[in-house]
Amino acid sequence: MLQSAHFREIPRPLLERATTGNITPADGVYLFTECEPLELFALADRLRRITSGERVTYVLNRNINFTNRCIGSCRFCAFRDDDGYLFSIDEIMEKVREAVRIGVSEICIQGGLLEGARLEEYCRILHSIKSEFPHLHLHAYSPMEVLHMAANSGVTIKRALLRLRECGLGSMPGTAAEILSERVREEICPEKLSAREWIEVVETAHMAGIPTTATMMYGHVETVEERIEHLILIRELQRRTGGFTEFVPLPFLPRNNELGERLLRERGFERVNGTDDLKVHAIARIILHTHINNIQASWVKLGVKLAQIALHCGASDLGGTLMEERISKSAGATSGEYLAPSKLNTIIREAGREPAIRDTLYRRITPQFE
Repeated sequence: MLQSAHFREIPRPLLERATTGNITPADGVYLFTECEPLELFALADRLRRITSGERVTYVLNRNINFTNRCIGSCRFCAFRDDDGYLFSIDEIMEKVREAVRIGVSEICIQGGLLEGARLEEYCRILHSIKSEFPHLHLHAYSPMEVLHMAANSGVTIKRALLRLRECGLGSMPGTAAEILSERVREEICPEKLSAREWIEVVETAHMAGIPTTATMMYGHVETVEERIEHLILIRELQRRTGGFTEFVPLPFLPRNNELGERLLRERGFERVNGTDDLKVHAIARIILHTHINNIQASWVKLGVKLAQIALHCGASDLGGTLMEERISKSAGATSGEYLAPSKLNTIIREAGREPAIRDTLYRRITPQFE
């Protein structure tokens, strides 16, 4: 049990609920808005230590954004380009071969929404990779992409997911969640799948034996209450299915997109509030404690230095090596597209923690000694 003497601003009943994984929405708002940040960070770090110990994990992976052509109209997107690129199967396979040569275990695949793209086109990518490299884990296609391919092919979400699994899909990124609030979605992505549809796709995936990550894109038009509600929704879905492998907070990047330009005009918006980033990671650890063990700090989105600090605010994972990342870069991320294992090991050790390589599903963890 956490000792209340160590947390002067946090009431004992709230600490007890944090320990048992039963934080309420009101608790979450209190912790985020009323609690001294250092107390919040200390509580999150204590829960991280209980759950994950001193290891910080990452995966050897390559990210492939196979197209930036998209019929979507998300106002926060800087990636979409109607005259952009579309990788052929041969181009995708060359990227996969390059990744295999340096020892990756995961290929992450996402792209824009191609007009009329059907299920079998997505399956062809998976099948091509698995045919040549059956050992690779394929972490692919957001819930929005699944909804898109199912609608274009006239099949149910369940049927689409089962077919993707047959072709080698191992797990899915839980992106396209943004904030699971219809008010927010109407403002930032009114034509995207609804919060209800996102939950339906993810829950169906979990029930079909396909694990997913969970994400939250924060730092734009949402309220603190809506952030907390999002985390509670994720927690309740995990209670039903157990299918989430990790939670990844994703700060909104305001460059080169309609939403960022609007916020800049209206309130001089700049993404400089590192304390807010750290509080989001901390509150995620606290609300999801006992339900989702792995809280990831995205070095691409946060930058390496802030991601390193997040390891003391509840985070226990640094994502992956990536090799190539186009979506964040297009919106202003400046931390690069690749971190070698040796660099990740140094970042982790300099934070006073122990680096370990994991697989996508956190089933294999290998301590690093370089």
